[in-house]
Amino acid sequence: MLNGPIPPHVDPRKLADRGVTLEGSMPLASFERLCDPLVDNAGMVHAKLAFVRGERRAVSIHSELKVEVKMICQRCLELVVLPIQSECDYAVVKEGADTQSLPQGYDVLEVGEDPLDLLALVEDELLLALPIIPAHAHEDCQQPAGLEEPESSEDEVPRSNPFSVLAQLKRDPNV
Repeated sequence: MLNGPIPPHVDPRKLADRGVTLEGSMPLASFERLCDPLVDNAGMVHAKLAFVRGERRAVSIHSELKVEVKMICQRCLELVVLPIQSECDYAVVKEGADTQSLPQGYDVLEVGEDPLDLLALVEDELLLALPIIPAHAHEDCQQPAGLEEPESSEDEVPRSNPFSVLAQLKRDPNV
């Protein structure tokens, strides 16, 4: 296992031959696309990437990523800190190779002769792990000021349901 800075570009086949596991932290600010929907880019992304050559000499990468991000809660419009964790298994194949024989549960990662952009892979995985609608837990969420349920007044006229006629027709067996 190699602790320290995660290199930006690697050759996954060579690392898998040696059974290398990379573990380290990277500044959240170095991931521009990931920081776009965030309120603050302070923090560190903790990554662990294990390169393995398995059966039939197939190369795979197991990634574990953790980070805390700050976003705006879509219910109360206040700041929410969300722990993001992602775990993924990749099967590394040559560009254009047949992927039908790969085991289930692996994402296909096509790698040519150029080194793999490891930082882009980490960023893509974290982007997919972000919540579509960031929000506090229901018990922690505060309603914005001025957003109360309107109380019904005595002067309000009850509206009739336009489908009540259909309900009557459904009940009447002679129709």
